[in-house]
Amino acid sequence: MTTPASPALTKKDFVSDQDVRWCPGCGDYAILSQVQKLLPELGIPREKYVFVSGIGCSSRFPYYVDTFGFHSIHGRAPAIATGLKASRPDLSVWVVTGDGDALSIGGNHLLHILRRNVDVNILLFNNRIYGLTKGQYSPTSELGKVTKSSPAGSPDYPIDPISIALGAEGTFVARTIDVDTKHLQAVIRRAVAHKGTSFVEILQNCNVFNDGIWADLSDKTTKFDTQLQLEHGQPLLFGKNRDKGIRVEGMRPSVVTLGNGTTEADVLVHDEHNPALAYLLSYLRAPGFPTPIGVFTARDRPTYEGLLGEQIASAREKSGIGDLDAALRKGGTWTVS
Repeated sequence: MTTPASPALTKKDFVSDQDVRWCPGCGDYAILSQVQKLLPELGIPREKYVFVSGIGCSSRFPYYVDTFGFHSIHGRAPAIATGLKASRPDLSVWVVTGDGDALSIGGNHLLHILRRNVDVNILLFNNRIYGLTKGQYSPTSELGKVTKSSPAGSPDYPIDPISIALGAEGTFVARTIDVDTKHLQAVIRRAVAHKGTSFVEILQNCNVFNDGIWADLSDKTTKFDTQLQLEHGQPLLFGKNRDKGIRVEGMRPSVVTLGNGTTEADVLVHDEHNPALAYLLSYLRAPGFPTPIGVFTARDRPTYEGLLGEQIASAREKSGIGDLDAALRKGGTWTVS
């Protein structure tokens, strides 16, 4: 008897019955749509997906994707995802978080999931503001940002999510933009294919509390000069005519214009396997430089759950299957009556 083939999944299979409760025009809609479109193309059974979130506008994501999921507590999504992946390495585990959730109260948890290289996919929505709690400045907000909680301007210097991820030894670190749907989907597809922690910063607009924060990167009239598209093995060129590039002399990057003796051979070539170069690129920021978009680094390293599984298998081979009750009662125990 032949078992009938399972019907192919479509985007509709990943659209839940919950009303999407984001503000009209929010960049989260574009990200949700592209993820729902991508999931059926990955060849993973729907019941194998798990989305884990913390607290914030982005953290409503698990409600809107018709898979398993956790809406966890503030900043702790990486810890929950680590436990889940360690115990069920067969699952495709995703963390959806925001710049406030991941980099403020959740900063320590984010560092450790990255350094451990747990095989999960982290999508960090960065709108440089706290949207859910009505517009306070976040860890990525620019110095001097005027908000309800900083009427005289924020006195805090912002942190860069890419630099943080690279400093924590992230093995796949990338950046994309909410409205650039083709680029967004291509980057996430690569992130899913990576074995280890993939970290994707998604520059996302909050049209209510921080409208237009990334407009210069998404506007068709300016993006050629403000974006630096990262492609492995390709020179770092930008501009509408691709006549500008990044040159490094004495570890100091600079913007050069081709011509008058400057050629493409003088321009730095991107290498995803060079973490030092990735870290240098993370420091290219406006207004002096275009903003790098794409994959900063993609490196192979054993995963946390893989190493943990090897330890468990070795212990079982050496000592057999353990007895939890016996372990609890072994050694210095006593009875309270």
